[in-house]
Amino acid sequence: MPPALIARRSLAVIGALLSFSALADLADDDLRRAAKLHKAGDTAQAVAIWESWAGQGNVDAAYNLAVIHQHGDGVTLDYARALRWYRQAAEQGDKVAQIQIGLMYQTGQGVEVNPEEAHRWYTMHRRHHLHHEHEPQMVAWRQQALALIDESDRLEHLANNRRNDAQILADLQARARQSATPQRARLAANLD
Repeated sequence: MPPALIARRSLAVIGALLSFSALADLADDDLRRAAKLHKAGDTAQAVAIWESWAGQGNVDAAYNLAVIHQHGDGVTLDYARALRWYRQAAEQGDKVAQIQIGLMYQTGQGVEVNPEEAHRWYTMHRRHHLHHEHEPQMVAWRQQALALIDESDRLEHLANNRRNDAQILADLQARARQSATPQRARLAANLD
């Protein structure tokens, strides 16, 4: 590949990364401003900002919209709308939104109670990452964790055994002293 082409592609990638970073900073600033507006009681303006960013796929904006609609916080209580916004965030991988959807299905909040659907949402993130289960690094971490747990259990068991041994020895010594006292008295009586 010619050096000029490599340079142009590198500049394009750097430019895209910088514009993405600037967009992320703008989103963060807008979301903070929306939170302040909502806290000050200007929920309508906050909702407009959150809806704008949620429409662009911003997970935090969608989650904020879900929360205020689920609790009727400055807006009309609307479980269906809350579920829609939670679902948007959850489908982009937001674990808290996934759990909230699971809770809504578990308790029947805006939907019919459905334990299977609740469980599906609760475990969605875990199942999504099961493909990592057999990767060498995961296997090594799991083995390391098991070794640490085994060592901890072994040390705890050893400490418990030592405490039990000390208690048994103390009990035997106390019994020996108690039984020795009458025997001494009989020996002393026999010697007299």
